[in-house]
Amino acid sequence: MKTGKKTGNLFWGLCYLGLIIVLILSVLAAITFGNAEITVSQVYGVLFYKLFHLEQYKAFSSGAIHDVVWLIRFPRVLLAIAIGIGLSVCGDVMQAVVKNPLADPYVLGISSGASFGATLAIMLGIGSLFGNNFTGVMAFLGALGSSFLVISLSNIGGKAKTGKLILAGMAVGSICSAFSNFVLYIANDRNAAAEVTFWTMGSLAGAKWGIVKVVLPIMILGALFFWTQSRNLNLMLLGEDTAITLGTDLRAVRILYLILVSVMVGFAVFSSGIIGFVGLIIPHAVRMVTGTDHKKLIPTSALAGSIFLVWADAASRVILKHSELPIGILISLIGAPCFVILMLRKSYGFGGKKT
Repeated sequence: MKTGKKTGNLFWGLCYLGLIIVLILSVLAAITFGNAEITVSQVYGVLFYKLFHLEQYKAFSSGAIHDVVWLIRFPRVLLAIAIGIGLSVCGDVMQAVVKNPLADPYVLGISSGASFGATLAIMLGIGSLFGNNFTGVMAFLGALGSSFLVISLSNIGGKAKTGKLILAGMAVGSICSAFSNFVLYIANDRNAAAEVTFWTMGSLAGAKWGIVKVVLPIMILGALFFWTQSRNLNLMLLGEDTAITLGTDLRAVRILYLILVSVMVGFAVFSSGIIGFVGLIIPHAVRMVTGTDHKKLIPTSALAGSIFLVWADAASRVILKHSELPIGILISLIGAPCFVILMLRKSYGFGGKKT
């Protein structure tokens, strides 16, 4: 029995190592993509100098090539990793918390709250005191505000349950969408409306080292925390009554998880706008390989999600010549057919049952 467990741990350890290697190779490859005509040797010349301070590459210590590679492409790829980790792991957690395989990180009205915050910033200039990135800050506050409102509403008249959470999320999302449309209508500014629309499509073009240094550690720490919570997440799939019989009351834990997910998604929205389908498709695809055990599901989803988003962002930069396709559009074009395929499967394992 112990030998089988050790063999299983070794197998999954090698799987994680393999995914990490694929992620590193993906990063090294993705940095070479872009509309700027820069050779591969120049790209790696900048990286070797900045990372290892090799004197033979000192010519790349400054200049246009240095700026494109080090100040634009590299932080952008790292931000893609952060968002991929965050949305994928949050998707795993939300699907367990609400015990619904169709749940995604935006199920609590987070996307609608973020859109409302961004709309107020772009159309009315609210939040300009936060500086140049005030649109992202307002979106972050909108996402958090909508999440906390959903949690508060779901606790009215008794402890929050999965059904009440979903209904509260739908209600808050509808309210935020209605207010966003109202602001767009009364402002009557076509240019600003176009900017709001583009922002809601999602983009990593605003990646900067200052943002990456904040968002990437938060996403990694969040993923590691939820990895340590694998047992509770597995129990959530079995239902509250089963968890109580096993000596665990998950109601307080569920609220904590929702708050942490809201913070992680809020930072994702702050840095990249709204990128859908990642938190829905990646957990589904990974679960087909790992099963429902979150001890395997969380790290595999984090790595798979980051790899997927790195390549999706690379594709969004080169599909249109001298322009950029919003990554949210590209992922929707990929994610929607994949989701249909998953729905057409005769059976799907989730929470120990076939659905």
